[in-house]
Amino acid sequence: MIDLHLIGIGTGNPDHLTRQAEAAMNAADLILLPRKGTARSDLIDVRRMLCAVALTCPVRIVEFDLPVRDARRDYLSGVAEWHAAVAATWAAQIARHLPGGGRLALLVWGDPSLYDSTLRIAERLRGDGMAMRIHVVPGITSLQALTAAHATPLNELGAPVVITTGRRLRDGWPGGADRVAVMLDGDCTFATLPPAGVRIWWGAYLGMPNQALASGPLADVAASIVERRAALRREHGWIMDTYLLSRAA
Repeated sequence: MIDLHLIGIGTGNPDHLTRQAEAAMNAADLILLPRKGTARSDLIDVRRMLCAVALTCPVRIVEFDLPVRDARRDYLSGVAEWHAAVAATWAAQIARHLPGGGRLALLVWGDPSLYDSTLRIAERLRGDGMAMRIHVVPGITSLQALTAAHATPLNELGAPVVITTGRRLRDGWPGGADRVAVMLDGDCTFATLPPAGVRIWWGAYLGMPNQALASGPLADVAASIVERRAALRREHGWIMDTYLLSRAA
Protein backbone atom coordinates (compact mmCIF):
# COMPACT_ATOMS: atom_id res chain seq x y z
CA MET A 1 0.00 0.00 0.00
CA ILE A 2 1.26 3.46 -0.92
CA ASP A 3 0.24 6.30 1.37
CA LEU A 4 0.60 9.24 -1.00
CA HIS A 5 0.83 12.65 0.65
CA LEU A 6 0.35 15.60 -1.69
CA ILE A 7 1.78 18.51 0.24
CA GLY A 8 0.95 22.08 -0.73
CA ILE A 9 4.11 24.16 -0.35
CA GLY A 10 2.83 27.62 -1.25
CA THR A 11 4.73 29.74 -3.73
CA GLY A 12 8.32 29.03 -2.77
CA ASN A 13 8.58 30.92 0.51
CA PRO A 14 9.59 28.60 3.39
CA ASP A 15 7.30 30.61 5.66
CA HIS A 16 4.39 29.27 3.56
CA LEU A 17 4.96 25.75 4.89
CA THR A 18 2.41 24.85 7.53
CA ARG A 19 3.18 22.70 10.55
CA GLN A 20 1.04 20.01 8.94
CA ALA A 21 3.20 20.18 5.81
CA GLU A 22 6.42 19.91 7.82
CA ALA A 23 5.05 16.97 9.80
CA ALA A 24 4.03 15.13 6.63
CA MET A 25 7.44 15.72 5.06
CA ASN A 26 9.26 14.40 8.12
CA ALA A 27 7.00 11.35 8.36
CA ALA A 28 7.62 10.31 4.74
CA ASP A 29 9.68 7.31 3.71
CA LEU A 30 10.40 8.96 0.39
CA ILE A 31 10.07 12.43 -1.11
CA LEU A 32 10.08 12.63 -4.90
CA LEU A 33 11.28 15.89 -6.43
CA PRO A 34 10.51 16.49 -10.13
CA ARG A 35 13.06 18.05 -12.44
CA LYS A 36 11.58 20.03 -15.32
CA GLY A 37 14.73 20.78 -17.30
CA THR A 38 17.48 23.35 -16.96
CA ALA A 39 15.23 26.20 -18.10
CA ARG A 40 13.19 25.79 -14.90
CA SER A 41 15.98 24.80 -12.55
CA ASP A 42 14.87 27.39 -9.98
CA LEU A 43 11.80 25.26 -9.22
CA ILE A 44 13.81 22.19 -8.24
CA ASP A 45 16.15 24.46 -6.28
CA VAL A 46 13.21 25.81 -4.29
CA ARG A 47 12.01 22.30 -3.47
CA ARG A 48 15.53 21.34 -2.37
CA MET A 49 15.68 24.40 -0.17
CA LEU A 50 12.30 23.62 1.42
CA CYS A 51 13.48 20.09 2.23
CA ALA A 52 16.65 21.47 3.79
CA VAL A 53 14.62 23.89 5.91
CA ALA A 54 11.78 21.57 6.93
CA LEU A 55 13.37 18.16 7.44
CA THR A 56 14.57 17.46 10.96
CA CYS A 57 15.07 13.71 10.54
CA PRO A 58 16.52 11.55 7.77
CA VAL A 59 14.12 11.18 4.82
CA ARG A 60 15.12 9.70 1.51
CA ILE A 61 14.89 12.24 -1.33
CA VAL A 62 14.92 11.15 -4.97
CA GLU A 63 14.91 13.49 -7.95
CA PHE A 64 13.42 12.39 -11.25
CA ASP A 65 12.87 13.86 -14.71
CA LEU A 66 9.29 14.87 -15.37
CA PRO A 67 7.89 14.25 -18.87
CA VAL A 68 7.27 17.35 -20.96
CA ARG A 69 3.85 18.12 -22.44
CA ASP A 70 3.78 18.31 -26.23
CA ALA A 71 2.54 21.87 -26.81
CA ARG A 72 1.97 21.14 -30.51
CA ARG A 73 -0.96 18.86 -29.74
CA ASP A 74 -4.57 19.88 -29.14
CA TYR A 75 -4.60 21.17 -25.57
CA LEU A 76 -6.90 18.64 -23.90
CA SER A 77 -5.55 15.60 -25.72
CA GLY A 78 -2.00 16.80 -25.12
CA VAL A 79 -2.67 17.19 -21.40
CA ALA A 80 -4.26 13.72 -21.23
CA GLU A 81 -1.20 12.14 -22.86
CA TRP A 82 1.08 14.12 -20.57
CA HIS A 83 -0.83 13.00 -17.46
CA ALA A 84 -0.52 9.39 -18.62
CA ALA A 85 3.24 9.82 -19.10
CA VAL A 86 3.64 11.42 -15.67
CA ALA A 87 1.62 8.62 -14.05
CA ALA A 88 3.87 6.05 -15.71
CA THR A 89 6.93 7.91 -14.43
CA TRP A 90 5.55 8.00 -10.89
CA ALA A 91 4.77 4.28 -11.09
CA ALA A 92 8.33 3.52 -12.18
CA GLN A 93 9.79 5.57 -9.32
CA ILE A 94 7.47 3.90 -6.80
CA ALA A 95 8.34 0.42 -8.09
CA ARG A 96 12.03 1.21 -7.82
CA HIS A 97 12.17 3.05 -4.50
CA LEU A 98 9.11 1.83 -2.54
CA PRO A 99 8.54 -1.71 -3.84
CA GLY A 100 7.07 -2.81 -0.52
CA GLY A 101 4.85 0.23 -0.07
CA GLY A 102 5.21 3.10 2.37
CA ARG A 103 4.67 6.83 2.79
CA LEU A 104 5.41 8.84 -0.33
CA ALA A 105 5.42 12.65 -0.35
CA LEU A 106 5.19 14.99 -3.34
CA LEU A 107 5.68 18.72 -2.87
CA VAL A 108 2.97 20.52 -4.82
CA TRP A 109 3.35 24.15 -5.84
CA GLY A 110 0.59 26.22 -4.23
CA ASP A 111 -2.26 23.90 -3.28
CA PRO A 112 -3.12 20.51 -4.84
CA SER A 113 -6.75 21.54 -5.36
CA LEU A 114 -6.28 24.62 -7.56
CA TYR A 115 -5.19 24.23 -11.21
CA ASP A 116 -2.80 21.42 -10.41
CA SER A 117 -2.66 17.93 -11.93
CA THR A 118 -1.30 15.81 -9.10
CA LEU A 119 -4.67 14.65 -7.74
CA ARG A 120 -5.81 13.59 -11.22
CA ILE A 121 -2.54 11.76 -11.86
CA ALA A 122 -2.79 9.99 -8.51
CA GLU A 123 -6.31 8.84 -9.40
CA ARG A 124 -4.93 7.44 -12.66
CA LEU A 125 -2.51 5.28 -10.71
CA ARG A 126 -5.26 4.08 -8.40
CA GLY A 127 -7.49 3.42 -11.39
CA ASP A 128 -4.69 1.34 -12.93
CA GLY A 129 -4.74 -0.92 -9.86
CA MET A 130 -2.11 0.56 -7.57
CA ALA A 131 -3.06 0.16 -3.90
CA MET A 132 -2.97 3.75 -2.74
CA ARG A 133 -4.41 6.03 -0.10
CA ILE A 134 -4.33 9.71 -1.00
CA HIS A 135 -3.83 12.43 1.62
CA VAL A 136 -3.79 16.17 0.86
CA VAL A 137 -2.07 18.86 2.91
CA PRO A 138 -3.41 22.26 1.85
CA GLY A 139 -1.04 25.04 0.90
CA ILE A 140 -1.10 28.77 0.27
CA THR A 141 -2.26 29.39 -3.30
CA SER A 142 -0.83 31.93 -5.70
CA LEU A 143 -4.15 33.80 -5.47
CA GLN A 144 -3.76 34.17 -1.71
CA ALA A 145 -0.16 35.32 -2.15
CA LEU A 146 -1.27 37.78 -4.85
CA THR A 147 -4.07 39.39 -2.86
CA ALA A 148 -1.86 39.55 0.25
CA ALA A 149 0.98 41.19 -1.67
CA HIS A 150 -1.39 43.84 -3.03
CA ALA A 151 -3.44 44.08 0.20
CA THR A 152 -6.67 43.69 -1.73
CA PRO A 153 -9.60 41.33 -1.20
CA LEU A 154 -10.28 38.61 -3.74
CA ASN A 155 -13.98 39.46 -3.97
CA GLU A 156 -16.14 42.54 -3.74
CA LEU A 157 -18.49 42.76 -0.74
CA GLY A 158 -21.00 39.93 -0.98
CA ALA A 159 -20.15 39.38 -4.66
CA PRO A 160 -18.89 36.32 -6.56
CA VAL A 161 -15.46 35.96 -8.10
CA VAL A 162 -14.59 33.73 -11.07
CA ILE A 163 -11.30 31.82 -11.12
CA THR A 164 -10.34 30.90 -14.66
CA THR A 165 -7.45 30.52 -17.09
CA GLY A 166 -5.99 32.71 -19.77
CA ARG A 167 -7.24 30.23 -22.34
CA ARG A 168 -10.82 30.71 -21.14
CA LEU A 169 -10.47 34.47 -20.82
CA ARG A 170 -9.80 34.66 -24.56
CA ASP A 171 -13.53 34.00 -25.02
CA GLY A 172 -14.33 37.21 -23.15
CA TRP A 173 -15.14 38.39 -19.64
CA PRO A 174 -16.96 35.65 -17.68
CA GLY A 175 -20.58 36.46 -16.99
CA GLY A 176 -21.92 37.02 -13.51
CA ALA A 177 -18.76 38.37 -11.88
CA ASP A 178 -17.15 41.78 -11.48
CA ARG A 179 -13.85 40.23 -10.33
CA VAL A 180 -11.94 37.59 -12.28
CA ALA A 181 -8.80 35.80 -11.06
CA VAL A 182 -6.72 34.43 -13.92
CA MET A 183 -4.12 31.67 -13.82
CA LEU A 184 -2.02 29.85 -16.42
CA ASP A 185 -1.92 32.78 -18.83
CA GLY A 186 1.29 32.69 -20.84
CA ASP A 187 -0.12 34.99 -23.52
CA CYS A 188 -1.05 38.06 -21.43
CA THR A 189 -4.69 37.77 -22.42
CA PHE A 190 -5.54 40.76 -20.21
CA ALA A 191 -3.96 42.98 -22.86
CA THR A 192 -6.62 41.93 -25.38
CA LEU A 193 -9.61 42.95 -23.21
CA PRO A 194 -11.48 46.22 -23.62
CA PRO A 195 -9.70 48.17 -20.85
CA ALA A 196 -12.33 50.77 -19.97
CA GLY A 197 -13.27 50.55 -16.30
CA VAL A 198 -10.99 47.54 -15.63
CA ARG A 199 -8.30 47.42 -12.94
CA ILE A 200 -5.57 44.77 -12.67
CA TRP A 201 -3.44 43.44 -9.82
CA TRP A 202 -0.57 41.36 -11.25
CA GLY A 203 2.21 39.39 -9.61
CA ALA A 204 5.05 37.08 -10.63
CA TYR A 205 7.34 34.85 -8.50
CA LEU A 206 4.94 35.50 -5.64
CA GLY A 207 6.49 34.87 -2.23
CA MET A 208 10.00 34.58 -3.67
CA PRO A 209 12.86 37.06 -3.22
CA ASN A 210 12.42 38.15 -6.86
CA GLN A 211 8.69 38.82 -6.47
CA ALA A 212 7.40 41.37 -9.00
CA LEU A 213 4.14 43.32 -8.66
CA ALA A 214 2.14 45.82 -10.70
CA SER A 215 -1.35 47.26 -10.41
CA GLY A 216 -3.53 50.01 -11.75
CA PRO A 217 -6.07 50.77 -14.45
CA LEU A 218 -5.67 48.22 -17.23
CA ALA A 219 -5.43 50.93 -19.87
CA ASP A 220 -2.43 52.46 -18.06
CA VAL A 221 -0.41 49.39 -17.05
CA ALA A 222 -1.20 46.54 -19.47
CA ALA A 223 1.61 47.33 -21.93
CA SER A 224 4.21 47.76 -19.18
CA ILE A 225 3.21 44.46 -17.56
CA VAL A 226 3.61 42.67 -20.91
CA GLU A 227 7.08 44.16 -21.35
CA ARG A 228 8.12 43.47 -17.76
CA ARG A 229 6.88 39.89 -17.93
CA ALA A 230 8.90 39.23 -21.08
CA ALA A 231 12.02 40.74 -19.52
CA LEU A 232 11.64 38.66 -16.35
CA ARG A 233 11.16 35.49 -18.37
CA ARG A 234 14.34 36.22 -20.32
CA GLU A 235 16.23 36.94 -17.10
CA HIS A 236 15.14 33.84 -15.16
CA GLY A 237 14.38 31.40 -17.97
CA TRP A 238 10.86 30.76 -16.60
CA ILE A 239 8.02 32.67 -15.02
CA MET A 240 4.99 31.94 -12.87
CA ASP A 241 2.48 34.76 -12.61
CA THR A 242 -1.18 35.39 -11.95
CA TYR A 243 -3.49 38.35 -11.81
CA LEU A 244 -6.83 39.66 -10.59
CA LEU A 245 -9.13 41.82 -12.70
CA SER A 246 -11.92 44.04 -11.44
CA ARG A 247 -14.55 45.65 -13.63
CA ALA A 248 -16.68 48.56 -12.52
CA ALA A 249 -20.30 47.51 -12.07
